[in-house]
Amino acid sequence: VVVMSIVPEYRGTLRSNIIRLPEVIETATGIRVFGRLIRAFIFSTDVAIIRNCNADAVIAVYPFTPQPIITRSIIDAADIPVFTGVGGGTTRGTRVVGLGIDAEQQGALGVVVNAPTKNEVIHSLKQRLEIPIIVTVTSEHDDIAGRSASGAAILNVRAAANTAYVVSKIRESYPEFDLEIIDSKSA
Repeated sequence: VVVMSIVPEYRGTLRSNIIRLPEVIETATGIRVFGRLIRAFIFSTDVAIIRNCNADAVIAVYPFTPQPIITRSIIDAADIPVFTGVGGGTTRGTRVVGLGIDAEQQGALGVVVNAPTKNEVIHSLKQRLEIPIIVTVTSEHDDIAGRSASGAAILNVRAAANTAYVVSKIRESYPEFDLEIIDSKSA
């Protein structure tokens, strides 16, 4: 068996100018979802960015009411797995569950709910979906135990400058939970 330390890469001429994520991400353990290893997510709904990056997957959330046609467009345009927002802030309850079912049927690899989502809604999603539910967390004081018990598979920590601190507090406070944590620093 020959082990190569340098991975050959073809860049082409027209697609050589893509958004490249930091190479250190390749050393991360990542998250395996349905056999697919994901080390780097890009947070975007811009199909031009989604098509021109080296991320392993996209988290497509936006500050408007989720719409199946937007989810469909992103999934159709993406050449990487899509984890799509289904609400939980302004969009609540059974609508979130319906959007989650629709997203799964359209081919999303997972759904993302906002921090205000009630644990009952997460539980309802878990009862109806095979794909993982990503729950956004904004503080170490969020109900992590309730999120886990309700069916959250992955925590998306979005705490601006405090993100690293919140991630470390969650890992320290809940070492027994089988939750993956995405450290998603925001500006």
